[in-house]
Amino acid sequence: MPSVPAAEVPAELSDSVILLDVREDDEWADGHAPGALHIPMVDVPARMTEIDIDAEVYVVCRSGGRSMRVVEYLNQVGFDAVNVIDGMVAWQKCGRPLTADGGGSAKIY
Repeated sequence: MPSVPAAEVPAELSDSVILLDVREDDEWADGHAPGALHIPMVDVPARMTEIDIDAEVYVVCRSGGRSMRVVEYLNQVGFDAVNVIDGMVAWQKCGRPLTADGGGSAKIY
């Protein structure tokens, strides 16, 4: 399965480079990467039209389990998806930027 550490996810997200966060709404609200696209794992099949099939899609969850399943699914249906190893926990540990809904202090763990 294509995978990269959090530190290797491109810093510049764009239409052609997407960070797809598949965590639940409450996890997202506590802290997420600026510019990430939020679609909870269970909603991915119904909301695939929101993901550009021509983009590089980096998929992240809290620790890597859910994102692995989503990467498998997306790659089976034609996407170029990559798992972010150890998820948002690794993202925070390596000092990548975080933001939180409501302007509060962002945290993952």
